[in-house]
Amino acid sequence: MNSGADLRWIPPLHLAGAWQMAIDAWLLDRAVSLTSRAPGGGAMLRFYTWSRPTLSLGFHQRLHEPRWLALRRSGELALVRRPSGGRAVLHAQELTYSLIWPQAPFRRQQAYRRTCAWLQAGFASLGLPLEFGTDPAGISQASCFATSTAADLVEAGGGKRIGSAQLWRRGVLLQHGSILIAPPPDLWRRCLDEEPPLLAPLPCSREELIRHLQGAAREQLPLASGAWRPQPLQAPEWSAIAARLGRYQLA
Repeated sequence: MNSGADLRWIPPLHLAGAWQMAIDAWLLDRAVSLTSRAPGGGAMLRFYTWSRPTLSLGFHQRLHEPRWLALRRSGELALVRRPSGGRAVLHAQELTYSLIWPQAPFRRQQAYRRTCAWLQAGFASLGLPLEFGTDPAGISQASCFATSTAADLVEAGGGKRIGSAQLWRRGVLLQHGSILIAPPPDLWRRCLDEEPPLLAPLPCSREELIRHLQGAAREQLPLASGAWRPQPLQAPEWSAIAARLGRYQLA
């Protein structure tokens, strides 16, 4: 992170997927605007959950799977578009994180490694060490969790615990990702036509995991002379975010 910059900590939010994606995108644009006036402005970290099982598609991914539409028609699944790239992610019994880093390392792999160090430290302290995936990027799969690339974190047994995606804008990085907790096997199979990753059970609740990872982030994402600022979204911010909802809703 950048010397002298504050990091905004937004308390966890439990909302529909279009709201969560609009929040991330708006916070990225806000950071771009702030950084243009004061280098390092707009750094942010938050965790969030989804109000119902939701499949998020990468920004350029086509909505081409008939089973996704069938699950939406049955009311079992919501569909949203992410502002970032990548492949489909099923958000059900998981935790999503979002990090905004002004003036992040320009090389993508270096940025992933530095932005994932706190996740590795947090899970290692829980007795669940994670390593980066080794699959080559660009494999044609509809599901994000079907492969494990250098952007992903996997357990010793090979199960993919965390899948992340990035969006860069004028030197500011938005990285958000899905942290699997206990993916529902039946919905996972019907949605993604594959088995969910085999993962060790977490030794804590979701709320405890958030506190644990927040502590790891404070250790691994230090702001040399800045501070962590707990600050919920304010009414004018909610209004600006609401104006973006249509960009991420999939009709």
